[in-house]
Amino acid sequence: PAKDAKAAPPPPPAAKAHDGAAKADKAREPLADAELGSLQKLLERSKQAQDAYSKFTQEQVDVIFKAAAMAANQQRIPLAKMAVEETRMGVVEDKVIKNHFASEYIYNRYKDEKTCGIVQQDEAGGMTKIAEPVGVVAGIVPTTNPTSTTIFKALLCLKTRNSLVLCPHPRARKCTIAAARIVAEAAEAAGAPPGIVSWIENPSMIMSQALMKAPEVSLILATGGPAMVRSAYSSGHPSVGVGAGNTPAVIDETANVNLAVSSILLSKTFDNGVICSTEQSVIVVDSMYDAIREEFVRRGAYFLNEEEKNKVRSKMFVDGRLNPDMVGQSAYGLGKLFGVNVPKRFKVLIGEIEKIGDDEPLSHEKLSPLLAMYRAPDFKAAVDMADKLVMFAGAGHTSVLYTNQLNTANMRYYGSVMKTVRILVNTPASLGAIGDVYNFHLDPSLTLGCGSWGSTSVSTNVGPAQMLNYKSLTERRENMLWIQLPPKVYFKPGCLEVALRDLRGKQRAFIVTDKYLYDTGLADKVTKVLDEIHVQHKTFSRVPPDPTLAAIRDGLEEVNDFKPDVIIALGGGSPMDAAKRAP
Repeated sequence: PAKDAKAAPPPPPAAKAHDGAAKADKAREPLADAELGSLQKLLERSKQAQDAYSKFTQEQVDVIFKAAAMAANQQRIPLAKMAVEETRMGVVEDKVIKNHFASEYIYNRYKDEKTCGIVQQDEAGGMTKIAEPVGVVAGIVPTTNPTSTTIFKALLCLKTRNSLVLCPHPRARKCTIAAARIVAEAAEAAGAPPGIVSWIENPSMIMSQALMKAPEVSLILATGGPAMVRSAYSSGHPSVGVGAGNTPAVIDETANVNLAVSSILLSKTFDNGVICSTEQSVIVVDSMYDAIREEFVRRGAYFLNEEEKNKVRSKMFVDGRLNPDMVGQSAYGLGKLFGVNVPKRFKVLIGEIEKIGDDEPLSHEKLSPLLAMYRAPDFKAAVDMADKLVMFAGAGHTSVLYTNQLNTANMRYYGSVMKTVRILVNTPASLGAIGDVYNFHLDPSLTLGCGSWGSTSVSTNVGPAQMLNYKSLTERRENMLWIQLPPKVYFKPGCLEVALRDLRGKQRAFIVTDKYLYDTGLADKVTKVLDEIHVQHKTFSRVPPDPTLAAIRDGLEEVNDFKPDVIIALGGGSPMDAAKRAP
């Protein structure tokens, strides 16, 4: 999601600005020192709590995990109301769903997962896998999804025996702390050490930076704008962050019109579009464009005319960043912000555009029920446009394809081209990408990795696995050596004749030996017995001391011509090795 920003007021005259800044710095310094001191105490307490918690058993952790999840879920409605009231973003009913997802869905998915001590063991192979916590986790919380993200991060840390220090967004301070307090109190009541989940009371940019750079922190779990995520990755600590989303939805010529339009509208209106995986653009093949447009209109979409699109473009960005006043607003609210008369009955604003890039603001991530719509001549052109949108401003995140469920060719092509780690088919992107709602193979998560394409460290939905160190205790084992022996082994002087007579019933014997044994007549002892038992034979005696591929090829040619039903190797290692190459 785009980082929140506000337009800066016009600067006063230079001299006064300098004097004012100096006075402001002097006024802020004691406060900053006090706040940083309180952060240090907070981190020390968190580290002590984590040290104690790291000794808890899986059974103890699971009791705490359940208690915290259930407590958060019971307060999902009040927390949703607080979030909308404080941030003035989103929809209460949808935030209730997100809080429910972050608590009960996460609990049910991970309640039986082993996260403490021995999690995997292979006694025969001599391998034991041991899970250990990473330590103190710094959790950065966005203003767009404050309570659900707080619940999610706290539960992940509790399940993995980590402690968590949260830094709320200043515009979502109260609701974030309320969610954190609910989880913390429930966890401590169930036996967790005091301070296992804590938070910064007065968040600011200075405090956020100080938290991320603190030596007590072992991992940063970052959710927010690109600038904040970059800051986390440059902090010097391991970080798990998310990339920006700019999800395109391609509708091909075989798609179900009603399904595609209803799914996109459901997704785009969910919490007024603040989930970073939500569709930002729709790309429709030419043969389907009119039908899709009509269905959008029928279901409550408002199509902007050229003048209205220009009004929207002029106010979408402030100081090069997405206008924070538009994030999470309704279509009606967006109309008031942009100076467009949008009746309250409309749910989504759609701008039909052609360009992709910096000179077309509507091709960016919009985090609101504002959608761009493109017309493509054919499916491959549509996919090419989707790829450009993703690589322009949402690399690695999420993309969607609407097609006939039997059209595997288009699915495979789309999957091969798109550089996103989540490729959804016939699925609303907002709830489809976070997993466990519209599919069963994406793990439920509110922190969505974007891989190297999105400059993040993971390419999965973040879960407990990213919050653990895994140790491999490996016992000594060596690659097996083996030898294949014949059914009978003959030894002692005089055994040759007896062994060869056991070949009675064979028809053709091929003898592999070396030149010395052949020239000295030692091979005759074998051929004499074969003659007596009426077995035809042929001798290959050109095996050198170190068998070469050329010699082996010569032998194989003779074997193929003679077609023996038994091969006899006579001599030392060289004839033996050469004979093994025979079919």
